[in-house]
Amino acid sequence: MERLEYNVLLEAYKRAVELNLENDFIQLLRNEIMDRENAVNYCKFKKVLI
Repeated sequence: MERLEYNVLLEAYKRAVELNLENDFIQLLRNEIMDRENAVNYCKFKKVLI
């Protein structure tokens, strides 16, 4: 994860806490991480097939 992306996530989390939305934020972040992992795994799988 790049430093800028980390800083943006940290600021977004702080704002979510202020708005009492930290659980929603964490769920969205978890979903994004899973989507990225699935995309990476799909690319690796596709390379194996080629």
